[in-house]
Amino acid sequence: MQAGDVDSRAIDEAVIEEAVRLIDGGLADLLHRELVSTDEISDLLLDVRMLLTAAEIAAAVPPLVEA
Repeated sequence: MQAGDVDSRAIDEAVIEEAVRLIDGGLADLLHRELVSTDEISDLLLDVRMLLTAAEIAAAVPPLVEA
């Protein structure tokens, strides 16, 4: 396994942990309510999507190497 693979795996794990934290927090906020607006659900889903998309873009960019 190369150093880049380890860095990528660490980033992936951090992103997944952050996404799960975001989902858990959103669900905890909504748990005790009878009605939830579609705007609130959309915001939660967009936050998770932005987090995952940003990680995908970061993984696609090669690391900077000084010559």
